[in-house]
Amino acid sequence: MTDANVPPAPARAPQHLPRFFVKQRITLGVNRYEIRAANPDGSEGRIIGMAQQKRFALKEQVTFYADEQRTQPVFSFRARQVMDLAAIYDVTDGQGVALGWFQKDFTASLLRSSFHLAGPGIDAYGQERNQAIALIRRFVDLPFSFHFDFTDKTSGRVVMSSERQFSLRDRYTVDVPDERVDYRLAAAMAVGLDALLGR
Repeated sequence: MTDANVPPAPARAPQHLPRFFVKQRITLGVNRYEIRAANPDGSEGRIIGMAQQKRFALKEQVTFYADEQRTQPVFSFRARQVMDLAAIYDVTDGQGVALGWFQKDFTASLLRSSFHLAGPGIDAYGQERNQAIALIRRFVDLPFSFHFDFTDKTSGRVVMSSERQFSLRDRYTVDVPDERVDYRLAAAMAVGLDALLGR
């Protein structure tokens, strides 16, 4: 699947991070997300993005900001279609320039949550690693740990992975071994996983 809105592929994404963390804070009416870079020792580092998602929005848009006051937009993602379970979500930088897109594979996700992910030079497909956990989650409402791997459709190499920790609050470790993947696209996908898994 290709898209004319995705720019040509660079050798390395302008803003690549090999690892970062995503945390969710649940508040009245919105889901709040905090993205932190990883320090060299693997601990949580500086905040690189903060976002909130309105619940039950008809045409969803999630904007990430560099600060708590939400004065400096860093990137965002927005659904192209209203109330579409297989909607495409466009990811753009703070100036509205396209970074890529992602889409839930609704049919495949009935048994195992699956997503398409595309960006400059990237055409990847992601699924839950553990089929058994994927099935159990559909019948038991518990905060299971689970792991998504996104692999390049041509080479089969992992371009990104997102692992949810076992906790009452959602916390994800996101690894991006492929230098072509901009952290903003990867972060949008990681938050999209959290936001869309319940649908």
